[in-house]
Amino acid sequence: MRGKGIIQLAAVLGAIAVGIGAFGAHGLKDILAETGRVETFETGVKYHFYHSIAIFLIGILAIVKPEWKKLSLAALLMAIGILIFSGSLYVLSLTGITWLGAVTPLGGVAFIAGWILVVLAVSKN
Repeated sequence: MRGKGIIQLAAVLGAIAVGIGAFGAHGLKDILAETGRVETFETGVKYHFYHSIAIFLIGILAIVKPEWKKLSLAALLMAIGILIFSGSLYVLSLTGITWLGAVTPLGGVAFIAGWILVVLAVSKN
């Protein structure tokens, strides 16, 4: 994936984060309060949004430094992290399916791997 595609991915993920956050704060407020998972849902939204911004910045960096090939994989891993980490927290918050808590750390590992790839991309050059 090239820089432009990474930025487009980040923009879509960022828009989804804002939409989910707003829907959670308004449309899902009662359900989240009932399940006691307001903080869990908010954590999912925060990590979703933070990593959308990170992916956006990686896209800019990939445009400036296209020879840093590891940036594309870093962005992909962060997107996978959003899907697994934040996605599992969203589902857990709405359904109460607690075994999803065991899946969430896999998304965290994807985030960490993405950040490590950014370090490696910069270090090799």
